[in-house]
Amino acid sequence: MKKALIVWGGWLGHQPQEVSELFRAMLEQDGFEVEVSDSLEAFADKEKLMALDLIVPNWTMGQIEKQLVQNVLEAVQSGVGIAGCHGGMCDAFRSNVDWQFMTGGNWVAHPGNDGVEYTVNIKQSSSTLLDGIKDFSVISEQYYLHVDPAVEVLATTRFPVVDGPHASNKAVDMPVVWTKRWGEGRVFYCSLGHQADIIAIPEVTLMMRRGFGWAAEGKALAGQRGRQGMTAGSYTGMGDSN
Repeated sequence: MKKALIVWGGWLGHQPQEVSELFRAMLEQDGFEVEVSDSLEAFADKEKLMALDLIVPNWTMGQIEKQLVQNVLEAVQSGVGIAGCHGGMCDAFRSNVDWQFMTGGNWVAHPGNDGVEYTVNIKQSSSTLLDGIKDFSVISEQYYLHVDPAVEVLATTRFPVVDGPHASNKAVDMPVVWTKRWGEGRVFYCSLGHQADIIAIPEVTLMMRRGFGWAAEGKALAGQRGRQGMTAGSYTGMGDSN
């Protein structure tokens, strides 16, 4: 049985507990053994993290000790998947650039705040994660992110929708869903999920379930490669070097 850890907390406006309960239900329905924690100390035991198949961070903003991030970095690099949504993954620990490097992006704005109606456009790519899902509209925060060019973009949204200083630029397609790699580990992110009702939208639920499953599969594949003699160096973090 695959093992997953959900860690929730931070800014309560994102309903981290309620969203985490939805995530727990999805994972248990898909056969995972799930542990849920409301403390960042859940990242303190590196060996325990290494034994997981999936880490689901759901912690908006806040501060975190560098060693706790390092433990997560090394676990994911070894093959443990990491997957999450909205501010719970890519607006976590704003001062920690190592976290941003691993996850593939960070939130910078949501013009118009909550209640903006916009379209999520599904992209053609080499991934089958969003197969069968059609473009759909959502009324929520429209996330503007700074994004790692290494990610594989699976869905986008068009800016600008509402007026603001950003509207002086040309229209841009902002990633909404992406995947990337961190060492042997798989990373999945979806910018939707301001509150639990957005996660409950059928398209979003399906994307998250598939993303969790895809990220968690990387552990077994990493093990197969390891048995074939492949090795990777260890990332020690760059946060203190600039």
